[in-house]
Parts: sequence; C-alpha cells; structure tokens
Amino acid sequence: MITFICSIVLLIGGYFIYGTFVEKQFGADGNRKTPAYESEDGVDYVPMSWSKIFFIQFLNIAGLGPIFGAVLGAVYGPSAFIWIVLGSIFGGATHDYISGMMSLRNNGMSLPEIAGRYMGNGFKQLMRAFTLMLMILVGVVFVAGPAKLLANMTPEVLDYTFWIITIFIYYILATILPIDKLIGRIYPFFGFALLFMAVGIGISIFIQGAPIPEASLSNLHNMNADPDKFPIFPMLFISIACGAISGFHATQSPLMARCLKNEKQGRRVFYGAMIAEAIVALIWAAAAMSFFGNVGGLQQFLADNGNNAAVVVDKISHSWLGKFGGLLAIIGVIAAPITSGDTAFRSARLIVADFLKYKQKKVINRIILSAPIFIAGFFILQVNFDVIWRYFAWSNQTLAAFTLWMITIYFVRMNKNYWITLLPALFMTMVTTTYLIVAPEGFRLPLNYGYAIGFITTTSLLLCFAYWATKLRKTESIKVNSNE
Repeated sequence: MITFICSIVLLIGGYFIYGTFVEKQFGADGNRKTPAYESEDGVDYVPMSWSKIFFIQFLNIAGLGPIFGAVLGAVYGPSAFIWIVLGSIFGGATHDYISGMMSLRNNGMSLPEIAGRYMGNGFKQLMRAFTLMLMILVGVVFVAGPAKLLANMTPEVLDYTFWIITIFIYYILATILPIDKLIGRIYPFFGFALLFMAVGIGISIFIQGAPIPEASLSNLHNMNADPDKFPIFPMLFISIACGAISGFHATQSPLMARCLKNEKQGRRVFYGAMIAEAIVALIWAAAAMSFFGNVGGLQQFLADNGNNAAVVVDKISHSWLGKFGGLLAIIGVIAAPITSGDTAFRSARLIVADFLKYKQKKVINRIILSAPIFIAGFFILQVNFDVIWRYFAWSNQTLAAFTLWMITIYFVRMNKNYWITLLPALFMTMVTTTYLIVAPEGFRLPLNYGYAIGFITTTSLLLCFAYWATKLRKTESIKVNSNE
C-alpha cells in the first residue's frame, strides 16, 4: 500500500513541480492570441472553457489503455508502478504538453504538418501516412472493444453486429458535426462515469485493505508467468502505453489546441490530462494485482478467461462497487474507448484536410473527406481483433518516439532545453526497436538480437542528432557573426 500511496503523491507532485518546469522551458505566453479566436469557424475552432476542454482531452486520450493496458501490465508486478509514474511525468505528460503547445503555436496544426515544418517534407510524408494509419486503427480498435462489451450486457437481439453499426453511426456524427454540438455536450457525463469508476475503485482499495505488492528490490523482478517469452523490457513498456506515454495523444491535442482560450491553460489540459490518466492506470494496476490475492492469482484468472482484461474489470467493479456502481463503472469502460474512437476519426479527417488544404466549414466537405476514412475502417474491422490490437500497440509507441524526436528538433531550433525530450526519445526508440525485433508480430528474433539491434539503432540516431545539432549551432554562429 505504501508504494501505491507514494505513486499517487509523486504523480500529483509531478504535475505541480515538473509540469511547471516543462511549461517554463516551453515558454507559455498568456498574452498570445490563440487559434480559437484567430481562426474561429464554429466547427473545429471554437473557444471553450478549459475545464470542458480538460474533460474532452482526458476522454480523448484515455480509451482502453489506462484500464486494459494497466490490467495486462500488472502481470509483471510492481515494476508497472514505476513505469506508470516515471513514464508519465518525464515522458507522457511532457510529450503531450509540448506537442499540444506546438500545435497551439501553429494555428492548431495537425501533428504531420508540425513535423513537416520543423523536420522537412520527407518526415512530414512519413508522419502523414503513419499517423493516418494509426488513427484508423484506433477507431477500429475502439469500435470492436465496446461493441463486444455491449453485446455481452444486452439481449441477444442486440448482438455484436448491431452495436458495431450503432457505434459507427455515432462516430460518423461525431466526426462531421461541430465539436461543441455533440462531443462537447455528452463528454461531461462520460467523464463523470470514468472518473467515478476510478475513484470508486481507488477508495475500495483502501476499504478492502487490498494486499498491493510493494516495489521493493525483491519484488521488482519479472512476475510474468512466462518471463522468458515476455521480458519486462520491452514488453511492459508496450503493454502499458496510454497510462504512461502514448503517441496517439499527440494526434488528439490539436483538436483541443483549436479551442483553448489562453496558452497558460495548456498545462492544465495537456499535462494535467495525462497525469489524470496515469492515476487511473495506477489504480487499475493496483486493483488487478491485489483483488485476486496476488499477481499469480491475476495471471491464473486471465489464463482461465482467454487473457480478457474486460472480464477482470467487470469482476472487480461488481465485487467492490455493487450492482449500480459496477454498472456505472462498466459504462465508463465502454465510454472511454468510444470517446477516443470518435476523435480518432475526427483527427483523421483533419489530417487529410490539412494535407489537401481543404476547408471544413461546409458539411459536404466534411462528408467527402470522412467517407473514405470510414470505408477503410470498415474493411480493417474484418481482421482479427487481437492482431489489430498488437499492431496498434507497437504503432502507438513508435509514434510517441517519432513525436519526441520532433519536439527535440524543435527545441534545438528554438534554443530551448532539449534534454527533457531527448532522453525520453532515446528510451522509446530503444523500446520500440527492440520490441519490433523480438515480438511475435515482428521479426521473432532472440532477445539478445533485439537488445543489440535496439542499442545500435538508438546510438546511431543519437550520433546523427549530435552531428546535426553541432552543425546547426555552427551555422547559426556564422549567421550571427556575419550580421555583426
């Protein structure tokens, strides 16, 4: 219990201490006019209160990650707590805040366009393709997951296909309608359900006196039932993504960057939403490790139920929160992915619109861009869900690495403290490269090969970066001297 309490304190302290430090490094300016006023169009650029934007951002980025990812990551033991805390404060929240603020400074520009501005046209094209693919994958993943849960909760006539169609219809409306007409109105309820679930489970942990394992030296080993097949590095850092760091978040931030009234609200929205998500992940990781007696009990329950995290969530919610509380908790679990899927498709529309420079004021223009995106999503939905999820997990963390490198380049160009993003960029490069080499959906090579190739790739990128940064400084120095 001590580790759990300390982790929550560290996350909250991280928001106030390190979050303020990161904000200072970026240089947020409360006197700048924001895109919400400069480009107000009543559709995507709509001034909104920071509290409403916080809830929308929180629900946009939450999805299944901080719940299902934390449950599946809990099988590794208390190491999960350390990753959630350190990963969120120094990686995820920093990644979310700076990428969101960069969009804010560039008129709400989508992630690929920002990448092109600071890293060149080639990287922009890569980011366009990679990000658009990820948005469609996210949308598909967050259709299938909620549809399965709803089908299990409702009469047989309301089957999986019915809920797929229903959710798709909602996604189409959420993608096309002005952001304040549907998303802005229903998110407060969904946000309450998700937060109620997390707070309710958190309180239950104390009431039940849950035997949460401590992060002592003797407990930090890999507790997975098959540690050779699932080593902590890199598997844990892919399993727990949204609760620590997620590239998907940087694709959602431009939606809110177009609605913020003041730059000083950025830390509350972007950094704060990530910390809130980390707390949710921490609560579910702790609940999963302790509800079944120990980590071994969790592993056995997962094995008996097809490794289905949804069953774990349902079991814990109904046992600790009762029927009504359990129902509200499950609504939160369903709402979280749906409210990420809708904005994933909306982000895909905006990415394509930015690429084509196609104005979105008219409804027909939004329909024209959205139609092929939803058709592509429908066809991907025919693929096995487990396969889609595995590729989504790796793509998500790879995009986080790309985004951290982009931010680092931006900080160098702006003569800012680039170390705060360079170190997480190196770490995530090592994680994603190693995972690609050893994972079942990757090259399936021995772990030693993965570590070696990951180290070589990461070191090579660091050397290229050092060479580029040194060359840039010399160029800037020559310019200054010539001007003198």
